[in-house]
Amino acid sequence: MTDDTISNKTYEEIRLGDSVQLVRTLSERDIDLFAAISGDLNPTHLDERFALCNGQGPVTGYSLWSGTLISNLLGNELPGAGTLYKAQSLRFHHPLVVGDTVTLTIEVKEKRDTDHIVLFNCRSVNQNNDLVADGTAEVIAPIEKVTRPRSELPDVMVKTSDDFAKLMTQCKSLEPIITAVVHPCDRVSLTGAVEAAEADLIVPILVGPEKKIHCVADEFELNIGAYRIVDTEHSHAAAKKAVELIHKCEADLLMKGSLHTDEFMDAIVSSTTGIRTERRISHVFVMDVPTYPKVLLITDAAVNIFPDVAAKKDICQNAIELAHTLGIETPKVAILSAIETVNPKIPSTLEASALCKMADRGQIVGALLDGPLAFDNAISKQAAKTKHIVSDVAGDADILLVPDLEAGNILVKQLAFLNHADGAGIVLGARVPIILTSRADNVRARMASCGVAVLHAHALRSGSTK
Repeated sequence: MTDDTISNKTYEEIRLGDSVQLVRTLSERDIDLFAAISGDLNPTHLDERFALCNGQGPVTGYSLWSGTLISNLLGNELPGAGTLYKAQSLRFHHPLVVGDTVTLTIEVKEKRDTDHIVLFNCRSVNQNNDLVADGTAEVIAPIEKVTRPRSELPDVMVKTSDDFAKLMTQCKSLEPIITAVVHPCDRVSLTGAVEAAEADLIVPILVGPEKKIHCVADEFELNIGAYRIVDTEHSHAAAKKAVELIHKCEADLLMKGSLHTDEFMDAIVSSTTGIRTERRISHVFVMDVPTYPKVLLITDAAVNIFPDVAAKKDICQNAIELAHTLGIETPKVAILSAIETVNPKIPSTLEASALCKMADRGQIVGALLDGPLAFDNAISKQAAKTKHIVSDVAGDADILLVPDLEAGNILVKQLAFLNHADGAGIVLGARVPIILTSRADNVRARMASCGVAVLHAHALRSGSTK
């Protein structure tokens, strides 16, 4: 048998005393996978605080995890392909914690010619030679020799954490940021501002037609009595006034309300009264994707329509600095295209290769870049392996830099509506972070947008990012 094939020992070939062994180290992922498959949510195995409070020390692995390893040996090694599992009897003697290494041995104890039954003694010990489990396993051994290609294990992801909850926890120790909320004249935008204020994320300044704001508050029973209101005639004036508040240092964040994005951004990017910097302004979606093991940043899917290489350099750097704010020390940036090789007929592949070289020359800093990469190669290690892509970024991306706004917008909405992902939206590259949410965002996504902006505003204040 080679690494690419699986074989067996037939009943006739098996001898009393035959044995095989397996060594495996228990990881947090093993515990998560077992919990997901079994549905066993016993906090003894999943909640460290519970385990410590109950005097057992750190969380322990599931006892049956070591039992499942027996199936590995029976199905793959002895007897191997074609084995039918009949019965198992085990006793568990010593708990396992993450990092423990188990050595499992199964040995042929008995054979029954009448029905081709083979009985195995099973024994597992940890790295200190403490007995973890012992018992017996009973199988029907195959009678025909089998050699066939080895199946690949499925690419399984288990996500037990809430990325947005972690972001909100980071905000708890921070002072709320004074935020100019532009034209909060419908239920969604005004409710979002009030809820963010009640969560101690922001101190809102409501900028817009005062009568209209009060009408919305009265209609939906929102208490806005504690908040400053700056009266303006209409939405265009509200955007202009909010930017003026930033210039006067009366606010450190901007938040979009019920006005069109173009109208909102026009005031921000104005060459005479706006709040642009030397850096290109760009948008980042911070995505909590249930099928991805960590937070995923996607840029730019909302502001820059067809950015060139110079614009993409700034777009990339903006996202990298936000990743630093979120605690990702060296973010991995996948520069997306349709393929993973450079093709002169596909401009995005040329731009990806140029950006990677710019990173090599120090024009983009603070991250690992690779591209061009197709989407599957960027987020799936299995896909990257199948295509023989050797890369520290492929299959483990933190940031996806999309070719253009259309591609990014489609990608984000696919993740939202097919993968049930939530996305926090923030605009970077201006003098202050800008909270840019969608009318379709749920409360969780809106709060996360505020949380991300608050974290980045504090990072800018402290000088921990440029």
